[in-house]
Amino acid sequence: MLTAAILGTAGYTGQETLDRLLGHPDLEPVALGSDSLAGRPAAALDPRLNGRLPTFVPNAEAALAGADVIFLCLDHAASAAFSPPDGAVVVDLSGAHRLRDDAVATRWYGTAPGAWSYGLPEVTPPEGRLIANPGCYATAALLALAPLVEAIDGAVVDAKSGMTGAGRALRERSHAGHVLENFSPYAVGAHRHAPEIEQVLGFPVTFVPHLLPLRRGLLATCYVRSAAELRPLLEAAYGSSEVVRVLPEGVTPELSRVQGTDAAELGVFEDGATGTKIVICALDNLGKGAAGQAVQNANIALGLPETAGLRLQGVPV
Repeated sequence: MLTAAILGTAGYTGQETLDRLLGHPDLEPVALGSDSLAGRPAAALDPRLNGRLPTFVPNAEAALAGADVIFLCLDHAASAAFSPPDGAVVVDLSGAHRLRDDAVATRWYGTAPGAWSYGLPEVTPPEGRLIANPGCYATAALLALAPLVEAIDGAVVDAKSGMTGAGRALRERSHAGHVLENFSPYAVGAHRHAPEIEQVLGFPVTFVPHLLPLRRGLLATCYVRSAAELRPLLEAAYGSSEVVRVLPEGVTPELSRVQGTDAAELGVFEDGATGTKIVICALDNLGKGAAGQAVQNANIALGLPETAGLRLQGVPV
């Protein structure tokens, strides 16, 4: 049994990562890092967590526990300052190590600690032991567009995410009074996932994110111009994937089928009036968009079955 440590366990992505490790056949959580919960039992995070889990320790102590893999569920600044211990696989769920260009990284994150291997398994499989987990919006847009790069000329990405995409820290825009009975765009033309998408595709996209009055789930509708048939390109890219499903013709992706899972759905359509091709991706921002993908990346880096511990099947009620 290989071992895992989580830094920042009390946050949304930390909790979701722990949840997947609890059902993982080959990874055992041996260190739960949380500066706010240090010294308290696991049940302090959730009363359903029983005594078989270790007591919370400060993040710095968890990093030195000798685990085979460390999941960084920290903010960008803390992840940028983290010094990986020798030999451990490290998966960073923040954006600190995603961008290769130092000037671009400094512009969007205020620092340029160096790019790690960008781990989008179906498009850019992780290499080495230091892995940057993609952003949730970037994951959806890239799953929809990366197999089509040679066949399209630019793209418009209209994306919507549940409120957990903003993290657990309190913000005015994430208060229930702002989110409920509301629907709004944000960071229009200025979202840090845009350069991440451009880095992989090789060209910029028009990207507008929106906040849904939901806890979780993300849907990206991508509009492209192309003379090619796009469905065969997507089916060829994901035909053997257990994680990404290209839906049958005419079937639309839906949040209800991906919420709480680590899977992604793709649908392909065409606007008969304009000839615009439309590719839609639905996923869970905390699953394939964060913790599920982090575990998938760790599995690959550790030589484990790629989907071990992931949630990939279910029927919504």
